[in-house]
Amino acid sequence: MTANPPRRGVLAAFALAALFALPGLAFAQADKPAPLTPDAVALKKALEQKFPGAEVRSVVKTQYFGLYEVLLDDRIVYTDAKGRYLVVGALYDTESKINLTEERQRKLNRVDVASLPLDMAIKTVKGSGARTLYIFSDADCPFCAKLEQELKSVTDVTIYTFLYPIDSLHPDAARKSRVIWCSDDRTKAWEVYYDTGKLPDNAGDCDNPVAKTAELGAKYKVNATPTLVFSDGTIQPGAMAASRLETELRNADAEAKKLAAAKKS
Repeated sequence: MTANPPRRGVLAAFALAALFALPGLAFAQADKPAPLTPDAVALKKALEQKFPGAEVRSVVKTQYFGLYEVLLDDRIVYTDAKGRYLVVGALYDTESKINLTEERQRKLNRVDVASLPLDMAIKTVKGSGARTLYIFSDADCPFCAKLEQELKSVTDVTIYTFLYPIDSLHPDAARKSRVIWCSDDRTKAWEVYYDTGKLPDNAGDCDNPVAKTAELGAKYKVNATPTLVFSDGTIQPGAMAASRLETELRNADAEAKKLAAAKKS
């Protein structure tokens, strides 16, 4: 995937720059955290004192080695009961071959898909369009091109593509995005561009959302393209094979239904 330069947290008391230099997922709105237990409250207070300026969003005791999971700003780290030792990195289950940290973080942090300004996106309906996928994409990103090829094998989905050029890597992508947006048929223009490399014949000077989309991506901390947002609000950066897209879409729809039912109860 194509990534912006890494973002860094505001951790004044300790040099955690290594944490924020790691390639990370892009997250935004979090699920409502579970109530803190008394030991978690004490640990949260200790961490806030150690790391002034950082937001300790949740503290939960794990089943692993007595460690506590801490959502520090938008990253998961692990620590002991007193917050003296900090473990930065991912936990893997070697039997299931699952990255437990990534899986947990995706559930803790979600985009409120209902708040996404869909009028700023190119809408593509495939088949019944029953499922929904949101993509932040750069017109000159090779991994976005790979994703577009994989999407040809995926049907029954409505795709909202936000034109999100990363200027530092692809200086001409913003111009191309404006030209595509200013086409009479944006959906077709986007498809033709990725199939042939041909742009519509216009100056790209119509009213367009490219600059506002950059602000939107910054708001949701999108730092790589492509970045996919599924119907349950989970985010996945990077291209993926059609088979995995099908799995992710199916799982996201099931999770979205659970979340909707939980809100009603």
